[in-house]
This record gives sequence, structure tokens and C-alpha cells, in this order.
Amino acid sequence: MAFTTQEITDAGKTSLDYFVKNPVEDQINIDHIWRMELEKGQKSFPGAKQNITVQLRYRNQSNFQWFNGRKVVTYNIRHTVEQASYPWRAAHDGFSLDEDRLIQNGITVTDDKVARHDESEEIMLTDLLEEQTSVLPMGFNEKFDLALLRDGTAGTDDIAGLDHIVAIDPTTGTVGGIDRSVATNSWWRNQVQLGVTTTTSTGNILTNMRTVHRNTTRNGGKPNFLMAGEDFIDGYVNFMLNTYGQINHKGGGMIKIEGGEDVPTYKGTPIKWVPSFADVDDLDSPAEKWVERLYMLQMKYIQLKPVKGQDRISRKPPRPYDRYEYYWGLTWRGGLCMSKAVSQAVMSVA
Repeated sequence: MAFTTQEITDAGKTSLDYFVKNPVEDQINIDHIWRMELEKGQKSFPGAKQNITVQLRYRNQSNFQWFNGRKVVTYNIRHTVEQASYPWRAAHDGFSLDEDRLIQNGITVTDDKVARHDESEEIMLTDLLEEQTSVLPMGFNEKFDLALLRDGTAGTDDIAGLDHIVAIDPTTGTVGGIDRSVATNSWWRNQVQLGVTTTTSTGNILTNMRTVHRNTTRNGGKPNFLMAGEDFIDGYVNFMLNTYGQINHKGGGMIKIEGGEDVPTYKGTPIKWVPSFADVDDLDSPAEKWVERLYMLQMKYIQLKPVKGQDRISRKPPRPYDRYEYYWGLTWRGGLCMSKAVSQAVMSVA
């Protein structure tokens, strides 16, 4: 009783397609806050030679004048558009099963065109493939979420994530091909406020949050997505409760009590806790810890752009002639783009 090579490959492909498109357990959406938010508003693009290009209006270059009677007026030639270019990247995850491992699980494989197998083999094959195919997209999403947060410097082929486009130091580095260290490019710098204090009564956290929120809103970029690490959230909640006691603001106040839990909000927008922030701290050990950060973002100006037809594609490479092993994979191609920096902000508590 045995499965043919083609049957093994086809079974893996069928299981993989099923689990990628219809995950059995929806646990990932809870944990991977940033990835899920990006994928809600993602827009595909048809592919490009190297970069995704975004058109930016960075000035009006007005030639406004007052005049009277026959006074001569002037005209200017305007250059108001700049381009930001983001390289697209490719991601892969995959697993393999060799014939010996299949045999250890009670499954026999043959290269015969016709193979006979009994019900017990089918059950064992299903169990083995279900385990492998179910963890593949979960593991892919876990690593993808972390990459979308990090700055992209861990490897030459890595995508540049949030830490790159909304930087702790926006006066350095190049984002989208535009040098932020140049004073004339200050329009391409995000808002930042570090060292925020949460000491009872004397803390400056509310003052700084209000200032940063106002600065992001000034150019039509009122934040619509707030996310933070546990240290920032704890500092914010404790400051409010310890300083003011009971907080009972209607219509989206500072803190709402829901089901006995503190749900922090700011100006009516929930502050979502991102468990992945602690994982990035473990990976990168940054000077400004992720668990101490709050991001105020306008998601209209930040987009995940997969290449059309390349968003989580299940792959079935052929078995090599010199190895009795079978492969299944998952690939993604695309980039992360930002089109307005001044409408994005990052803060951190001391």
C-alpha cells in the first residue's frame, strides 16, 4: 500500500491552499496588530523593475503678490512634486518531507503511476500534512509581522518596516530615496517625542501627546490608528488614574471601563497593545525600547503594496532527481510605502 510521488505532492498542495485561504484557528489576528492593520488597507501594484514610486507634493511654490493699477506682476516656473521610491522585496517560508520521515509516520511512497493505499495511510498522511501546513502560514505571519516593524537593516534583502519610515531620529537617514538629514527636506520628517514622563501629578505625558497629535493633524493627517507597547500603556493609564482618580469622560474619553478592564483611548481613538513590540526588543535591543513606544499614525499615508498576484502564494517545487524529498512553500512579494511623513509620530516614555 503506497502513495505515488504525485499524490504526495498534490496532497500537500491541496492542504496548503486550504489552510492559507481558510485558517482553522484564527489566533494570529489578535497578536499581529500591525500586520493586520496594514493588510486591511493594502493595495497591489502591477510590478516594477526595482522600486515602487510614490508622487509627493511637497510645496506650493506660490508667487503670490499684491499689485495696483499698471504695476508689473511676475510669473514663476513651479517644481512642486518630488518622488519617493521604495524597493519591493520577496519573502519565502517552506517545509519539506522526505520519504524516510513519511515511512516513520506509517506512510509509504512510490514512483509508480498507480498506487494503492488503505484508509489508515490516508489518515496518517492527513495528520502529518495538517500539522505542517497549518504552522506554515502561522510562522510566516509571525516573522512577517516582525519584519514590518523593524528597520530592514538585519539583512540586505529585508523589507524596511515601521522603524525605518517613522524613525526615532527623523533627522538622519534616507527614506524612499529622500535624504531626511537635509534641512530643505524637513517636510519629510515624522513627529517624535522621547523621554515622556508619567510621574503622578507632574508628568508631561498629556502635554506631549496633545502637542504631537496637533502637529500630525496640522497638514490633514489626524491620526486614525494608535498602537503602543505595554510600558507606555501602563504609564499612561497609571498617570491618569493616580493623578485624577476617577475618569469619566463621555464620548470617547481618556479611559473607558469595559468588562472590568481598562481600555486606554486618546481623543476617542483606542490605543492598541502590540505584543510583538517586546519581541522586537529581544531581537534588536534598541536604545528606545519598543515596549515604551506609542505610535500615532494616519494610515491613509502608509500602505503595504504586494505585487499583483504575489500576495501569499502557495508553491509546489518539483522533487529533485537526486533527493527523495518533497517541498511546499509560501512566498510574498511587495513593499511598504509612506506618502506623508509629517502626519506620523512616535513617542516613548522615560
